[in-house]
Amino acid sequence: MAHEDGLILPGELLPVAGACGQTPDQIRSCLRRLVAEGLFMRVERAGGKRGEPVRFEATPAGLAALGATVERTRRAYHQDLDRPGWDGEWRLAAFAIPESRRRDRDALRDRLLSLGGAAIQGGLYVSPHPWLKEVRAEAGRLEVTDLVTTATSDDLEVGGEHDPREVARRLWPIDLLAERYRTFVDRYEELPGLLSRWQRARRSLSDAEFLPGALAMAVSFQECFDDDPLLPSELLPHPWPGRTARELVAASRRLALSIRQSSGRPALFRLYDEAIESLPARGDTRPST
Repeated sequence: MAHEDGLILPGELLPVAGACGQTPDQIRSCLRRLVAEGLFMRVERAGGKRGEPVRFEATPAGLAALGATVERTRRAYHQDLDRPGWDGEWRLAAFAIPESRRRDRDALRDRLLSLGGAAIQGGLYVSPHPWLKEVRAEAGRLEVTDLVTTATSDDLEVGGEHDPREVARRLWPIDLLAERYRTFVDRYEELPGLLSRWQRARRSLSDAEFLPGALAMAVSFQECFDDDPLLPSELLPHPWPGRTARELVAASRRLALSIRQSSGRPALFRLYDEAIESLPARGDTRPST
C-alpha cells in the first residue's frame, strides 16, 4: 500500500486489510515492526491525540527497498523479452571479513544473495549478472572495501563441472524453483480466461472482491519471485515456468483492472504495475507510451 513516494496512509491501508481478513491489531503490529526495522517512520498528526499516527513515511532504507522491488521486477520482464541476453561472463566477489565484524559480513552476504549471487565456497560468491557496481557500493557502505575482491571471468569450473547450464544447476536450486513456479501456474492458469469472460459479460469487480484476490495472487507469486536469482535464459531449462508465471500475473492484472468498479490505479500494486507498463510489448523494440 506504499505510494510512489514511500507514504503509507492508515486510512487507505486498514479498509484493504479488512477486506483481506487482517485485523487492525495485526496491521498495527506490522507497522510497528517496519518502524523498528528502520524502513518507515511514524509521523504524528499536528494537534491530534497523543500517539495518534496519521501516516508512515519511508526512510532512505525503506525507499531503497521499494526501489529495489521495482527494479527487480523490471529486470525480470526485460529478461523475459530476451533483452539483453547473457554475455557469458561470470562475476565473482570474495570477502574475508573477521568475526569481530560479523554484522557487516552478514550484511554483505545478504546483499550478494539479493543480487542473485550464489556461494561457491566460504566467502566466494558468483553471479551471471553485471553486479560489480552494486557489490562495490555495498562494500563501501559497510566500510569493508579493503576486505573485498572482485573479478570477472568467462571460464568458471565448479566441482569439475564446466558447462554453464550445469554449473548454474549446481549453484542455484533451479529444479525446486521451477516446481514452485509450476504450482503457482497450475493454481491460477484459469484466471485470465475467467476474467475475459467477465469482461465480455460486462461484469464489474468491487474492491471487496478485487483486492483480496489480487493480494492472494501477488503473495503467492512473490513467495517464488523473492527466491528467484533471475538467471538469464541461457542458464535455465526451457520452457522456464518463471516466465510463464510472470506472463500469467501480468495478464491477470490487466484484465482485473479493466473490470474493477473503482476508478484509478489502486495504491496496492502501483509500483509493480508501473514496472511492467514501462516495458515494451514482446517483439516490440519501441519504448512504451
